[in-house]
Amino acid sequence: MDADDVLTVSEVAHRSGFAASALRYYEREGLIEASRTGGGQRRYARSVLRRLAFIRAASNVGLSLDEIRRELDQLPRGRTPTKSDWHRISTHWRTRLDEQMVALEALRDKLDSCIGCGCLSLKQCGISNPADLAALSSAAPGAAYLPPLLRRQPR
Repeated sequence: MDADDVLTVSEVAHRSGFAASALRYYEREGLIEASRTGGGQRRYARSVLRRLAFIRAASNVGLSLDEIRRELDQLPRGRTPTKSDWHRISTHWRTRLDEQMVALEALRDKLDSCIGCGCLSLKQCGISNPADLAALSSAAPGAAYLPPLLRRQPR
């Protein structure tokens, strides 16, 4: 790599908004790559900034690190990804976002009566089935009535 085409950890952290520890983690996870100087310091190709922007966007959409890895594995290793590369791997995001919007709208519309927590403590629950008290405890932990997209474990 040409010296003008590489960035230090601190430069990448500053430009991407990710902490240096996150960059090292993503490298260990195989999401980004770095070369090493003779002294062992990391150097990143400028194209890593696009990969990091993709990681941030994919995380915001709700993709897990495994899903992000699978998406990034579709990108070419020997060249900077093109607009069509990014478009190709992100096309399913629209469906995911649509599903999240529907789930969030359902939560918003029922927030004043029931948020799907599964406690069944309200006398009138707009989304509960009165006969499901016993089945509920084995159906799912936590907020069993929330749409699955809203029940994911926090990162």
